[in-house]
Amino acid sequence: MAKALLGHVGGPDPRLVSEVRRLQQRVSELEAHVMRLQAENDSLSAAIHGGQLLTIDTQQEPALT
Repeated sequence: MAKALLGHVGGPDPRLVSEVRRLQQRVSELEAHVMRLQAENDSLSAAIHGGQLLTIDTQQEPALT
């Protein structure tokens, strides 16, 4: 038990520190990706509401029954 306590008091585990850094980097990458997707979504939404992408097909096929 003394070894476990000494290891715990001895400082952070380098593997744990490395993993935390890797996860922080991944979170940053994912947050940036979300921001890009939100910007793209806003752009597409504005285009739809502006009538740029709104197309109405007047030659619709009849619904299958």
